[in-house]
Amino acid sequence: MDDLYREQILEHYKRPHNFGHLEEHDLEFEDSNPFCGDEQHVFIKLDDEGKVDDVMFDGKGCAISTAATSMLTDELEGMSREELLRLPKDFVLDLLGIDISATRIKCALLGLKVVKGASLGQSADWEDEGERGDPTEAAAL
Repeated sequence: MDDLYREQILEHYKRPHNFGHLEEHDLEFEDSNPFCGDEQHVFIKLDDEGKVDDVMFDGKGCAISTAATSMLTDELEGMSREELLRLPKDFVLDLLGIDISATRIKCALLGLKVVKGASLGQSADWEDEGERGDPTEAAAL
């Protein structure tokens, strides 16, 4: 089963979904993993109800980082900013479907960190990565 997930990761790395720049967007944020140099920039367009209508990302990174962000962006349409903040790190790790070592966890979670940063309008802490966000912070923006 791990081979199937590894193939899926390589496919998302070679041909990432939602990759590029979204000209018209309501939220955006970029950040990097200082330990390896991975960089991600996310652009989110909200509909009239404040839910994700479109999302794209760009940047450079390793296979895990790029694949995780590609898979994550596939799942975001229709979510509110509050729901984005509540996404747990296990959501992304489950999408990847393989065990991620402690040294690669920040690679896997960079996309989630950037999505949460866009929702907050400021950087999300690594330590809080995947923890339940405060929805009032997003609603107040």
